[in-house]
Amino acid sequence: MTTLKDKNVLITGAAGGLGSRLAKAAAERGAKVILWGTRHDSLSVIAAELKKNGHSACQYVCDLRDREAIDATARRVHEECGTVDILINNAAIVSGKLFTDLSTQDIEETFAVNVLAHFWTVRAFLPGMLKQDDGHIVTISSVGGLTGTPRLTDYCASKFAVVGFDESLRMELRQLNANVRTTVVCPYYMNSGMFSGVTTKFSWLLPILEVEKVAGRIITTIEKDRARLVLPWFPYVSWLLHILPVSWYDFISRFLGITEGMRNFTGKGKH
Repeated sequence: MTTLKDKNVLITGAAGGLGSRLAKAAAERGAKVILWGTRHDSLSVIAAELKKNGHSACQYVCDLRDREAIDATARRVHEECGTVDILINNAAIVSGKLFTDLSTQDIEETFAVNVLAHFWTVRAFLPGMLKQDDGHIVTISSVGGLTGTPRLTDYCASKFAVVGFDESLRMELRQLNANVRTTVVCPYYMNSGMFSGVTTKFSWLLPILEVEKVAGRIITTIEKDRARLVLPWFPYVSWLLHILPVSWYDFISRFLGITEGMRNFTGKGKH
């Protein structure tokens, strides 16, 4: 079991959406929360609210597209907060465009934030976890990391990538007999604002998720040392569907409305 009380918990993308809810949920468990984000004003509001409620919180503005900025901010965290015990790589962006409309910048920024930032933050904080032989790395992926979706070619590709990153890292850590755990989280669309405008055909199978409930489930999953969390349960079926002929798989995806969910996307595109 992972205990959050008095642990340094670093959350990227903590300036709003799922990240801010994760910070609140972790703080309520007694964690010392370290907030990373790109908006100083939003981070300040969240940190002030946590402190007002008697929790420990500190904030750092960091552009996750910039490897040097990540390295420099990580050094500050080491100096000012000590070893990070639990790292939650939550920050992500989505363009929501057709592939033919994606710019080079769109694609590069998606992979910089959604994939490469995971490598740089883990590279910065994993050595401290290995040294103390204790730690937890949490990768927030998506159901889009299990199945492809129109208008999400860059996003789905990036989320598939971090599912593979988590799986490989988990196996490496086991091979090293390290007491550092990993968890990958694959939620469906949430009402965090990131995916505003998305629709679901069968809400009883694939509901738009409540962000606060997702945050609570993630924290509980970390505490129970579970390696994977998929929300809701139905996307687990996607692994089985991939053994079907491609034409069958595509038909089922269309029938379930998965291929149409992004058609009216108006989201802000980041968390």
